[in-house]
Amino acid sequence: MKRAILVGLLVALCGGLAAAGPLKVVLVSGSGEYKSAESLPTLKKYLEESYNAQCTLLQAQDDKELPGLEALDDCDVLLLFTRRLKLEGDQLERLKGYCQAGKPLVGVRTASHAIQTWLDLDKEVLGGNYHGHYGGGAKQQVTLVPEAKDHPVLKGVEPFESDYSLYKTSPVAKDATVLLMGTTPKAEQPEPAAWVREHKGARIFYTSLGGLKDFDCPSFRQMLVNALFWAARRDVEPKAK
Repeated sequence: MKRAILVGLLVALCGGLAAAGPLKVVLVSGSGEYKSAESLPTLKKYLEESYNAQCTLLQAQDDKELPGLEALDDCDVLLLFTRRLKLEGDQLERLKGYCQAGKPLVGVRTASHAIQTWLDLDKEVLGGNYHGHYGGGAKQQVTLVPEAKDHPVLKGVEPFESDYSLYKTSPVAKDATVLLMGTTPKAEQPEPAAWVREHKGARIFYTSLGGLKDFDCPSFRQMLVNALFWAARRDVEPKAK
């Protein structure tokens, strides 16, 4: 009897894990300045080969066309990396509807001004305060906020350098938990470089990092992986080797 009960519990547990299936990620690319059309396909490949994830990559055709947004209806988490798209009509409403319905979102770099026709996305959803950036030409030093070092998004993340300009993001929303700070010799002060918050019950992550070379950095890449699973309220699930 005990053996039968144990077997039943194991079957139920394994069935529950199987039912979860892969993390369904929609990656939205449209940041020409930072070459998201190169970095996001690489991230898609990495996620699908290394983790229990299934990705749909949507690429903006120009600054007014982003086909395929119906994929948002059936995803676990959205990663947004576009810059000043001028979406209108159904495409804009689909994206707004996803965010305003309280669904998880991971924003990368220009996501703070992802949609020119919906700039309120930054403050309303991401909890940010983008107002320009410091000049380039000097490496950005990225450090972990000591009080946040044990946050799940920072697991396996170490301080690193970025070749890209530091965004002016402070002050961020009061309910945001800042995870990373960035500074350069040109900066007047350190600036929040990554943070998390909740919006309408959904977990939100944003980082002002995300230039093409950042995706080659193991700590940056790990942070994005962690953020996607965390936002979807799932543990990070590496693929068995």
